[in-house]
Amino acid sequence: MVKKTLDKTLLKEFRGKKIFVTGGSGSVGTGIVHELIKYKPSTIRILSNDENSIFELRKKFGSSPPLTYMVGDVRDIDRIKMAIRNIDIVFHAAAMKHIDICEENPFDAVKTNVIGTSNVIEASILEDVSKFIFISTDKATNPSSTLGASKLLAERLTQNAGSYRGLGKTIFAIVRFGNVLGSRGSVFQIFQDQLQKGKPLTVTDSRMTRFVMSISDAASLILKVTHIAKDGEIFILKMPSVNIVDLAKTMVKVYKSRFPKTKRQSIKISKVREQERLHEFLVTQNEICYCQDFGTMYKISKSLMKKEIPLNRFSSETSKRISEKQLMKIINELFDQYY
Repeated sequence: MVKKTLDKTLLKEFRGKKIFVTGGSGSVGTGIVHELIKYKPSTIRILSNDENSIFELRKKFGSSPPLTYMVGDVRDIDRIKMAIRNIDIVFHAAAMKHIDICEENPFDAVKTNVIGTSNVIEASILEDVSKFIFISTDKATNPSSTLGASKLLAERLTQNAGSYRGLGKTIFAIVRFGNVLGSRGSVFQIFQDQLQKGKPLTVTDSRMTRFVMSISDAASLILKVTHIAKDGEIFILKMPSVNIVDLAKTMVKVYKSRFPKTKRQSIKISKVREQERLHEFLVTQNEICYCQDFGTMYKISKSLMKKEIPLNRFSSETSKRISEKQLMKIINELFDQYY
């Protein structure tokens, strides 16, 4: 097996640093921690309000330095202020992220996604951390749900946090994602559970599309953004999109190849849930004139661009689709973790 060479710029960015990850036991938070360990920071403090998830994470990563596991909630400003003492870099991944649960519990969604973000930003400014990276979602663009609206407010807080830092040095940036395949509660996990139980794979609408990326791609992007961020910017990976029916069909195909004796499984079309969109958008109409092609990413800054990027690149309906080969590769890699 060929050993992957570490990025020297990231090694310089993170080596010896003290890092704080909220929501560190979640899928993306765990991905961030997994990547960070390679770059030898002196401390990684992992905050989660889920004791059992911390227990599982300790089994995965161990309990020796540089890792420290903390039970706490971003809603608790006093706990955050204590946890963030002497920290250099903050990754804020803690959030309520399920559409249905946020719709049924809007007060709690706001407390976690908006007030919780405000708490972590305030503590970061007071502690004068060097960088604060907020993990957002494409559901924050033209939001149609409580989840999207709460994440949009959290984005706005992060974008404008610099106006509160005074003589402080904290740089604030946002990373906006599509669907992270394999993350907890994702459509991948729903389909996987249905495959294991021999149930039909349920798709709410045959037209539905989503932007997709792997957990490792998400974590790698976050670390790269930490190095290049200047302040108040939004970074978006150039993600391919997938029709959800095609995702379901490919998962059935891969599962069948692994377990040939599995009974034939069907795909059932139900109906779109309230507040659920058929397609996702990476940027809003107002953001396009500030959006710049940045290699493997798009960057939204406060500077007007001379040339606008075509709108069709930012919709999961019209953007480039993921190839079946690449989709099968990601699905196989995820299945390798479970079987």
